[in-house]
Amino acid sequence: MTVLLGATELRRVVTPQDMLRALRQGFVSALGIQTAPQRVRQSLPAAGSIAVLLPGLLPGIPAYTVKVNAKFPGADPAISGIVCLHDLKTGELLALLDSGFVTAWRTGLSAALATDLLSPAGARTVGIVGAGAQADMTLRGLTRLRTVERVVIHDVDGGRAHRTAESWRRAGLASQVVGTAREVARTCDSVVTATWSRRPLLRLPDVRPGSHITSLGADEPGKAELEADLLRHARVIVDDLDLAMTSGALGTAGLGRQNAAAVLGRIIDGTVPARTDAGQVTVYTPVGLPWQDLALSWAAYQAALRDGVGTDFRFPARPGDEGGT
Repeated sequence: MTVLLGATELRRVVTPQDMLRALRQGFVSALGIQTAPQRVRQSLPAAGSIAVLLPGLLPGIPAYTVKVNAKFPGADPAISGIVCLHDLKTGELLALLDSGFVTAWRTGLSAALATDLLSPAGARTVGIVGAGAQADMTLRGLTRLRTVERVVIHDVDGGRAHRTAESWRRAGLASQVVGTAREVARTCDSVVTATWSRRPLLRLPDVRPGSHITSLGADEPGKAELEADLLRHARVIVDDLDLAMTSGALGTAGLGRQNAAAVLGRIIDGTVPARTDAGQVTVYTPVGLPWQDLALSWAAYQAALRDGVGTDFRFPARPGDEGGT
């Protein structure tokens, strides 16, 4: 049987702590993957795009994923699609999962891991540029990894920025809304940008020495949140070197592989230092990888089976199930 897991069901079976653990292990395991991650992207006639991510593979997980993900910046939610979880030996479809949920969680929590590792030890004020689902999940994950006392928020939609600030105040976190991305960067030693921008939002003079930026928006060709001089000056960490050139911030800025200091897995396993001096600016700029969908989907599927959550159905039909006319 195949298990259908929508956002409602996924919220019942996943926790940030469990997913942070699965992703941390995944970043290290993925260092041994020989199959290159693939992202196939196509613009749509409407103001949107569709991407297919495959194959999601990780040593130790007896399954693989294929994700079809559509992005429509003007829609709410802006991301929709499906993650297909298949048995690695037989190809049997084990589960269908809501792509918007999986993408927000795996992107946000992977970013939380990186932000915790790369930000200054004493950074307790976090800046948010782009108050959407991914930045919110990053902050949720980060509060489980380190002490966060205050958040400074900017969004082009002022109403959304204030609603986000109020939700964090209710959660006990001091929150402030400011008018520009520059104000965020000049106020905070740890900044998360998660926008649809196609022009740089931050320049080198905007950034405090020794600070860190996690840039989530530059995940497709042409999208840019940080100017080239800032990326050239900073210690840049990526999730995949090849995709950073073809789909990520470095390639869009006209920079090369030499401008990336390491992949995040090497920071997590301790073979590469997060920083080489205290005054260094660090940047984490991922594109998002298929194995991350697998890590979250497999953990969610196992939890759903354990807890009896989700709708079971048979797809495709077995011989004799088709009926006839």
